[in-house]
Amino acid sequence: MGSGDEVVEIDSLERGLLSDKRIKDEVDDDTILYTASFQEKEDNFVKYQTVQWLLYSLLLILAWGIGLFMLLYLPVRRYILRKDIQSRKLYVTQDAIVYEVTRPVPFPCFGVLKKEKHVLLPSVRDIVIEQGYLQSLFGVYSLRIENIGVRRPPSDDVQIQGVANPSDFRKAVLTRLSNMRSEAFSRQASAIEEIPNPKTSISSLTWLSASKPLRHDSSPYSGDLALLQKLEEVGCSVKRVQTLIEEQHCQTSEPVIELVVQDTRRV
Repeated sequence: MGSGDEVVEIDSLERGLLSDKRIKDEVDDDTILYTASFQEKEDNFVKYQTVQWLLYSLLLILAWGIGLFMLLYLPVRRYILRKDIQSRKLYVTQDAIVYEVTRPVPFPCFGVLKKEKHVLLPSVRDIVIEQGYLQSLFGVYSLRIENIGVRRPPSDDVQIQGVANPSDFRKAVLTRLSNMRSEAFSRQASAIEEIPNPKTSISSLTWLSASKPLRHDSSPYSGDLALLQKLEEVGCSVKRVQTLIEEQHCQTSEPVIELVVQDTRRV
């Protein structure tokens, strides 16, 4: 009985783990926006690399004779290239560009080399599509992901060869970048709208001070209301002083005007 219960528990645990893995895979699939393909250009890529390797081998045969060993290594080289392009994965997620590859080491008997590169979308400036003369003969394209910031040498950029539809991949990345920038702009605009206007707050305080008498309470605006009321009193007193000065000036100027009029009559 104990062994049967243990088998049931193990089966339930396995089903739970498989269900969790399936849920995780579904979530990961939902986050992928675009997936690039390499299968259509596999043969062309291997031929292009083979011709390039042969040219280097012939040049090195004329120079030092090392090219002979490179020619003997050519079948292994083709095997590594084919495994390399078959294992490549390039896709665009919500926040990054992910590039994964698993390639054999120069001597495949010693294992494989795994590489995973994540490039954050906010740091991407542009996706450059390149094609040299030899690449154009075989229909192979190269993608180069440029970064934002201080200009770095092209060797620091992520370079990928053998993508089947590079223009579609570039369009997917630029579309996602434009959507991210529009979302960031809308968030900034909403944040600016939520900030209160200081002019409206001051006008509301003055209206409160004019409509309600000042009371000594513990509200946070009591000090501001008292200050505004004092400023109004000072303004009223200044206006009264100005009116008094103007009245005195008018009174002193009237007798002078009468004397001038009398002198003109005598003349």
